[in-house]
Amino acid sequence: MNSGKNHITQELLTRLKSDDMLAFDKVYELYSHKLFSFVFKILKNEADTDDIVQEVFVRIWESRDKLEDYKLLNSYIFTIAYNNSIDLIRKRINNNKYLEHLKYSAVINATPNLISEIEFNELNTQVQKLIAQLPERQKQVYLLHKEDGLTYPEIAEKLGISKNTVENHIAKALKYLRQNIDNTLMVNMLFVSLFL
Repeated sequence: MNSGKNHITQELLTRLKSDDMLAFDKVYELYSHKLFSFVFKILKNEADTDDIVQEVFVRIWESRDKLEDYKLLNSYIFTIAYNNSIDLIRKRINNNKYLEHLKYSAVINATPNLISEIEFNELNTQVQKLIAQLPERQKQVYLLHKEDGLTYPEIAEKLGISKNTVENHIAKALKYLRQNIDNTLMVNMLFVSLFL
């Protein structure tokens, strides 16, 4: 099977569908490193990345009988990896330390490799337009927190409102931004990493 040494073939997929563990091992060998690199760019954490990669291959094995076209396997694998990674981020969205880690890592390490300056500027422009459409108090609270770096208690004191009110404004603003940003893989990654 020389033609299948470095890429997926229909024969390899057929063997996988027939419960051939050697075929599964070959799929793992072909994809594990690329998948790890892809997921790590999103999560910036080796342990979490390992978990997601393992989840992806468990899903492939469990769904092997439904895999029909070897040409679609690449897209299938990376879609699962992306969705699982974003789900993990959403579960931790209230963990400020985790978000700061993501934001810092994206700015320092990932952004130049992931997108062009033009793409980043387009995303930034889109986010700024959405921020401008927020209700005035929501916008004020969001900008004080995200651009001026004030904590929730500092914003509450500055504006003469409660900390809970600040939290509600931030939550509503982020929900609006998430719902209205372009829903593409790269834009989603960058938005979560840089603007939340």
